[in-house]
Amino acid sequence: MVCGSRALLRKYGNFIDNLRFYVKGGAGGMGLPRLGGQGGKGGDVWFVAQTDVTLKKLKDKYPLKRFSAGQGGNSSICALKGEKGQDYEVRVPVGISVTNDEGKKIGELSNIGDRIRVASGGRGGSYTTNFHPSKGQARVVRLDLKLIADVGLVGFPNAGKSSLLSTISHAKPEIAEYPFTTVMPHLGKIMFEDCRQISVADLPGLIEGAHMNKGMGHKFLKHIERTKQLLFVIDISGFQFSVKTPFRTAYETVQLLTKELELYNEELLKKPALLAINKMDLPESERKLEELMVQLENPKDFSHLLPERMIPENRIHFKYVLPISAATGEGIKELKNFIRKSLEEQADFDDKEFHQAKLQSLQPTSV
Repeated sequence: MVCGSRALLRKYGNFIDNLRFYVKGGAGGMGLPRLGGQGGKGGDVWFVAQTDVTLKKLKDKYPLKRFSAGQGGNSSICALKGEKGQDYEVRVPVGISVTNDEGKKIGELSNIGDRIRVASGGRGGSYTTNFHPSKGQARVVRLDLKLIADVGLVGFPNAGKSSLLSTISHAKPEIAEYPFTTVMPHLGKIMFEDCRQISVADLPGLIEGAHMNKGMGHKFLKHIERTKQLLFVIDISGFQFSVKTPFRTAYETVQLLTKELELYNEELLKKPALLAINKMDLPESERKLEELMVQLENPKDFSHLLPERMIPENRIHFKYVLPISAATGEGIKELKNFIRKSLEEQADFDDKEFHQAKLQSLQPTSV
């Protein structure tokens, strides 16, 4: 089955991961010179992170993409200090990075209820300004969505990431036998009997050259940045994107995925990572697994398998390597337990680092 490019674009168009808005704080109110009255400050424009909001819903709700806060009240005989202008609060999705039009970061909204003031109201007129108010701040801001999940699935197309997500969670991603079935991120949750939940993001398959924005490229590589850990998913039989591209073995696939992440942002390689070797129900899988494990343990001995430009400078040390079959369920229970174990180990490590840093900050310093 072939996926037409128009269908891809049509479906991809339903997913929006960045928007630009014009925001303007309210002008301050006029002062009252003969009585020394001070005008009210103009209202501010705020972005507030809430659930059940997407950038697409935001775009549909505000087609003009303009937000203006209220003007400050003028000083008067009845009220020498004018009232503050009404703030304008905009509900935005959790997991938003806000920048100005020049790309400078204003802030991030990572949790429900987080707030960012994106446009300040002008000062009210007073004695120091000869009772003339100032205008509110006006600028263009950009909202950039970066998914937040405990684990991000990383792999080339057809590695079985969508099948794996549907097997380990309650997500229902589209699954088919052609590349780029996943053209927008899907989120699922692994549910445990003790009510522990782990969020997992299935990211669209990468291709060689993704770091140069080929294929989905940067559009989705950035989502990996906002996951706590990475779960590489590879096909034990290898991968070939099309008849025009070379076949890659399972080991070469791991190396190429590592290289793509490294070239995009080498900091990604510092994240804890697990490796799920999928499709172990296929013929010859056990033999190929033994071969792969030897290659992963001795990467220098197999550097000749790839051109030098495709060999990553940094090696990913996988915390756990797990053979699985998303189709038959083989190894899935173990995978879920090891994902949980890895996240708990990371949390313990982060807690220790935090307490050590806090103790060091409390130590007296010598003069």
